[in-house]
Amino acid sequence: MSTNQKQYVVFRIDKDEYGSDINKVTVIERMLTITRVPKTPPYIKGVINLRGDVIPVMDLRTRFGLPEKEADDDTRIIIVEVDNISYGIIVDSVLEVIQLDETSIESVSGFVNNVSLDYVSGIAKSDTRLITLLNLEKLISELVTV
Repeated sequence: MSTNQKQYVVFRIDKDEYGSDINKVTVIERMLTITRVPKTPPYIKGVINLRGDVIPVMDLRTRFGLPEKEADDDTRIIIVEVDNISYGIIVDSVLEVIQLDETSIESVSGFVNNVSLDYVSGIAKSDTRLITLLNLEKLISELVTV
């Protein structure tokens, strides 16, 4: 792999494809039992017990303003690590791990001038697909400060 390529985990939320730097992903799990935590925002679904660790879980559908969807066989929880702390992110399905060349990633700063969207780090072009790349640190830091 050349130095200007990175690997991304590609997942689907509704009809859209999103990607996350594979170096932030520790494990991908099937849907687990989530314990609700009172007085948290609607997109914080609660916590899970993953091999003895209690991990907060966020639903990206709800976070992005999409209607909730019942979990099915494709639903996954992507466990990511930010600043040595694990967090779970619920997605509709995980599609693949893809290698992207930096030249195939467009900046969003030109057409996204909304501070609340600063967790989008770019748009990747892969053949005929467009994949929205997420900056998990920004998304999670927003979660932590809630």
